[in-house]
Amino acid sequence: MTQLPTFSRRLLHPRYWLTWLGIGLLWLVVLLPYPVLYRLGRVMGHVAMRFMKRRSRIAYRNLELSFPQMSADERHQMVVKNFESVGLGLLETGMAWFWPTWRINRWFDVSGTEYIKAVQSQGRGVLLIGIHFLTLELGARVFGIHNPGIGVYRPNDNPLLDWLQTWGRMRSNKSMIDRKDLKGMVRALKNAEVIWYAPDHDYGPRSSVFVPLFAVEQAATTTGTWMLAKMSKACVVPFVPRRKPDGKGYEMIILEPECNPPLENAEETARWMNGVVERCIMMAPEQYMWLHRRFKTRPEGMPSRY
Repeated sequence: MTQLPTFSRRLLHPRYWLTWLGIGLLWLVVLLPYPVLYRLGRVMGHVAMRFMKRRSRIAYRNLELSFPQMSADERHQMVVKNFESVGLGLLETGMAWFWPTWRINRWFDVSGTEYIKAVQSQGRGVLLIGIHFLTLELGARVFGIHNPGIGVYRPNDNPLLDWLQTWGRMRSNKSMIDRKDLKGMVRALKNAEVIWYAPDHDYGPRSSVFVPLFAVEQAATTTGTWMLAKMSKACVVPFVPRRKPDGKGYEMIILEPECNPPLENAEETARWMNGVVERCIMMAPEQYMWLHRRFKTRPEGMPSRY
């Protein structure tokens, strides 16, 4: 199992004081009532859009590539809503890490937990597909409250943030596994654990195949889903944490399991997985992380899309 970061006195070094100040400010802000946080997050998103010009261009380009039928005005409205979601996502990270369980439950409706119990009752693992919505951290916290599992993560380069994100995620989950620890993931799945896994980003040319995603014919897609499902015989279960309109809270929707996904080869599985990802994104498209350069990896010799 991955060696998780622990708190040590070195995290109190002056080089981390500015980070501690930011953490303290986030903790204080998320003490505010949720309706206030909802309005504040949207305002923060509008401010961020004015300064994050590069990320704004990436979001526009991703939408242009994915939905060429979308008009320029529709794309603009989607990007504005997406940046509102970015501002909310920052506050939701603080909510996920610092809110008590009773306060989380007050604002969340959850459906589909019976699917997880049904799979585990058969002695099979759950490969939980949690794609990169901007509600990511809060969704993982809520899922863990109802079905504690094991998260797959990339260690943060900042030791203080690495410890903090691990501490926050461990409030409602069993453990964390480095995304490079394939053996650890397979072992956990064979033990009928829940492994939270995100196959929707562009992780580079290594261990990727090119398959369609929305209107993009050649989207670099990880082969990790194929390897994990094939080696562990786990059921694949997508879930979507999304905001309700007008600051009315959230809902977490666990979708039906697929216990016999297509596993003939990595390309077939990736093609099928991207279909699942598309279905999930379309359940809350404005809340997806369009700011990531999802289509940066190209076949050799092909020009950049950005």
